[in-house]
Amino acid sequence: MQSLKNRDNPIIIAGGGIGGLAAALGLANRGFHCRVLEQAPEFKEVGAGIQLGPNSWRALRALGVEAAVKRLAVFPQALVMMDAVTAEQAVSIPLGGFEQRFGAPYALIHRADLHSSLLEGCKQSPLITLETSKHVIDFEDDGRAVRVIMSDGVCHETPAFIGADGLWSTIRAKLISDGKPRVSGHITYRSVMPTSDVPENLRRNDMVLWAGPKCHMVHYPLRSGELYNLVATFHSNRYEEGWNSYGDPAELHERFSGTCETVRLMLGKIEAWRMWVLCDREPIKMWSKGRVTLLGDAAHPMLQYLAQGAGMAMEDGLVLAKCLDEADSVEEAFAAYPLKRYLRTGRVQLSARLYGEFYHADGVRRELRNAFVKNAGYEGLAWLYEKQPDI
Repeated sequence: MQSLKNRDNPIIIAGGGIGGLAAALGLANRGFHCRVLEQAPEFKEVGAGIQLGPNSWRALRALGVEAAVKRLAVFPQALVMMDAVTAEQAVSIPLGGFEQRFGAPYALIHRADLHSSLLEGCKQSPLITLETSKHVIDFEDDGRAVRVIMSDGVCHETPAFIGADGLWSTIRAKLISDGKPRVSGHITYRSVMPTSDVPENLRRNDMVLWAGPKCHMVHYPLRSGELYNLVATFHSNRYEEGWNSYGDPAELHERFSGTCETVRLMLGKIEAWRMWVLCDREPIKMWSKGRVTLLGDAAHPMLQYLAQGAGMAMEDGLVLAKCLDEADSVEEAFAAYPLKRYLRTGRVQLSARLYGEFYHADGVRRELRNAFVKNAGYEGLAWLYEKQPDI
């Protein structure tokens, strides 16, 4: 769409997180100028470790930042599930064959490192303008252009407007008007600790999940093994809107009181935890109207249980850029883009809910789960990790 490849008429993206930056890179790689408006005073990512499956690496490769991310990632030897009650190993899936099977590896990385790699890629592009302290509060689409209204009263005009402003998206609230996200009843505590604080017998180059009754804990190395990422998730009625609140260690230890000594030992190593209330939404088929569309968590927020939030957002950016490059109008491109994505992202949203119940099984369900995963292998997630059209 040559009319959009104009420096004086850039596409505007609201949100400078992983999804927003991926969208900017995807667009720039196809010759589109864009402006990324970030509400915070600086571009940075809040969080701890995340997992990158083969589909995420394929997206990073297409975005041109694969090499930069690989320098900062850890490549584990196996995906391991332990029974958090008995301390028995349920399954260990070697990762050595992932690259051969799916064309890309499985890795672990600090969320801030992934974000910084995308940010550096954006900074190197002459087609991308990055702006901070820019809070979008509203927009108006008159069919010719979109007026993006800022909190300071300034309005910016753009031929195409992308809302990549996360779970609590302001743009979605007006575009879709479907209320607040769905509270799952699960809470996640995250923390990062020096590897030297982890007992030597528990240090391993694996992604380890301890599955317990209505709870689970995950731990794995970050930054060349210098750090250890700990994630503890449990069922709770507590609810706090937003992100990055401090958790209550007493509640955490109470919820894990029925787990084995190893799990409780690991949880006891950290006193300060950051807390996230896990939310998602029901899948929808269309998240575009006219010259406005959504991306990432603004379009299809999902629970963490398939480790795919970042991967789906990066895929969105690539598919959206391709649609804009091939369509005759913004409206045509924005209508086509969700139709290429909604079945895949919807499957991840619903599958993540099921995995949450699977990890948190108790009683007979727990024993059946352990028996079932003993035969787990690569093929169960082939639908997720194999190469996708348009990426």
